[in-house]
Amino acid sequence: MDEKELTVDEMLKIVFDALTEKGYDPIPQILGYVFTGDPTYITPHNDARDLISQIDGEDIAFHVFSSYFNG
Repeated sequence: MDEKELTVDEMLKIVFDALTEKGYDPIPQILGYVFTGDPTYITPHNDARDLISQIDGEDIAFHVFSSYFNG
């Protein structure tokens, strides 16, 4: 699948899974990225760093809060 066809949900799932596979706790790593914008919080494994850099931090926060409160 082309990266441009992935939804925010799909991108975040790939990032979450890549972090888990590499032994990281994904929640603090993703939060570290959102709060600082520092891509080194995200592993390059499975292109996770490239994927998350395509999503604005505010969009990530909006998506997570929307998912939490709407479903």
